[in-house]
Order: sequence, then C-alpha cells, then structure tokens
Amino acid sequence: MKKKVGIIGATGYAGAELVRIILSHPLVELAALSSVSFDGKQLSEVYPSFKNICDMVCESADEAVRKSDIIFACLPHGLSQPLAKQCCELNKIFIDLGADFRLHSEEDYAEWYSGKFDDKALHEGAVYSLPELFRDEIKKAKVIANPGCYPTSIALGLAPALKNRIVSADGIIIDSKSGVTGAGRSLTENTHYPVCNEAFSPYKIGSHRHTPEIEQTLSCLCGKRVKVTFVPHLLPVNRGIVSTIYAKLSCDYSLGDIHKIYEDFYKNEQFVRVLSLGKTANLRDVKYSNYCDISIHIDTRTGTLIIVSTIDNMVKGAAGQAVQNMNIALGIDENTGLLFVPPAF
Repeated sequence: MKKKVGIIGATGYAGAELVRIILSHPLVELAALSSVSFDGKQLSEVYPSFKNICDMVCESADEAVRKSDIIFACLPHGLSQPLAKQCCELNKIFIDLGADFRLHSEEDYAEWYSGKFDDKALHEGAVYSLPELFRDEIKKAKVIANPGCYPTSIALGLAPALKNRIVSADGIIIDSKSGVTGAGRSLTENTHYPVCNEAFSPYKIGSHRHTPEIEQTLSCLCGKRVKVTFVPHLLPVNRGIVSTIYAKLSCDYSLGDIHKIYEDFYKNEQFVRVLSLGKTANLRDVKYSNYCDISIHIDTRTGTLIIVSTIDNMVKGAAGQAVQNMNIALGIDENTGLLFVPPAF
C-alpha cells in the first residue's frame, strides 16, 4: 500500500514544487493539501498548470496531518514546531522545509530568527538532512530538517575540500546568486518585476539568515569552528543558484589531484556531478532537476581554490531534496521520483 503524503503550505513555491514531484512518485500518493492563504480553494485555482492534474482542495493543517503518513511543512520560521510535535506523537514522519529545526543552537536560532525552541527534546531528536553528507542519521529520523538552498549548494561544494584538509577553514568567502523564487511567493519591493528585472545586486550583505546554518555544517565537516563571509545576490531569473566559493589552499596538490579527490568523494552520489576539468558549472544545466553540478578551479597566483556549485533552488534546494530525504526515511531507493533530466536549453 502506498504511503500517504500531506503538504502544509502547499500554495507557496516550495509547496507547489512538492506537489509536482509527489504526483509523479510511484510509491507514495498525495493525500491532503493545506494552505492558510487559500483555504477551501482548489490548488488548480491558485496554479492553473495543475488543472485536471491536481484539483485537490486546500484544507486545515489538522486534516492534512490526520490523512497522511508523511507530512511536509513549507512554512515560515516559527510555525513548524507545534506541527512537528503533533506528528511525533502520532508516529508520523515530519519533514520541515522551513528553518525551525535546522540550527542545533537555540542561541543561534534566537539571534537569527528571534525565536526559541518550544520543545528542546524534539529539537535534540531532529536530524539535519543533507543526504550526501548525513545519510545515516536520516534513516531513523521522525523530524527531518530539510537544508536551506544556499547552504546546500555551499556544503556540497566545500565538503571534499574541508574533509580532506585541502583548504584552510579560515577566510572562506562565498558569493552566491539565486533566482527570485528563493524569496518566496509573497511580493516584496526587491522582487517586484520592475525592480528586479534587468537588475543585479547583493542583499543582506554579511547578515543573511543562512549564515549560521552554513557555518554549522562546515564546522561539522572539518571538526572545528568555521566562520565565513557570505554574500547572496538576487538574479533576475526564476530559479537556480550559483555559489562561487573562494578558499585558501593548505596543501600543494595540483588541480588534477584535487579534481580526483572530488570525483572519489562523490563517486557513489547520483545527484552530485563533478564536471570535467576546464568546464564551468552553469545553473542552466541543473534547472528542474535534483542535481548539483560542481566545477573546481585554481588561482595559482594567490593559492586559492575556486569552487562553483550550482543547483535548482526549488528542487535540490527545497522540494527535491525533501523527497530524497523522504525516500531515505522510508527505506526506498533514494532516486525514486527524482530522475528528472534537466532541459538542454
């Protein structure tokens, strides 16, 4: 019997992307949708692309939980904790695409999100779930914290270099660019079409909320406290992330040596593609897919390793990775329902 999936916050961009993926998943079925903004409306009224494909009516979060075995929450920070507790008490898998369970430190959560941990034991049992790096922890988890989009591209890009002590953990600079969908469905001044079209600029310079998540993951990878300079930019495109990462080399490996280390590190990971030397990762080549493409480069003059890591922020950076985590938690093939081929142009 197929497991039943409920999506809370189904009318946001990540929620709608989850619907698109779950509808094609052969081993689970969509059982319920919930949306505060569009309660009582069909999903296809909000997104006409779902007409005659998914005309389900959005209902309450409680109904979605009642009808489902696995619950995805696509909500702003601060709203997922009571839902997670409810699902745990009912022995249901809860996958949070928001920020409530990503940070291990309550102090960091208070500083960056102005919130608190309502149930410390619940947080202690939650698993930060970037599959390629923390797969074993996910297998028995009931509360799964889906990583942020920027942190996903950055951690996957840096993991082989930090784990193998190729670069120094000090002085890492990360320059990331995201499509406008990363800001969510609600309109803001910066994402208004006349403002973001034909424009390109950084935002939240040195103060983006993904910073502590990035530093937490990188610290875990190299076994020491890591601080980074992280500057995100808004690209005038719908989807995609390009992270260009600069780190000082701490060894005398050649570019070929480092490339081999990257290939070996990800040789069993279907969704991470280490590009051939001389190639450069491009967001066009990962759009609508669960792939992360990585290219590596060296500035020999300054002894700097330059890593380019690209993902689709709505798939590998959100809904696709969430389904990948669900597959692991259910004990089924990790790539089930995720074998999307990126468009060629």
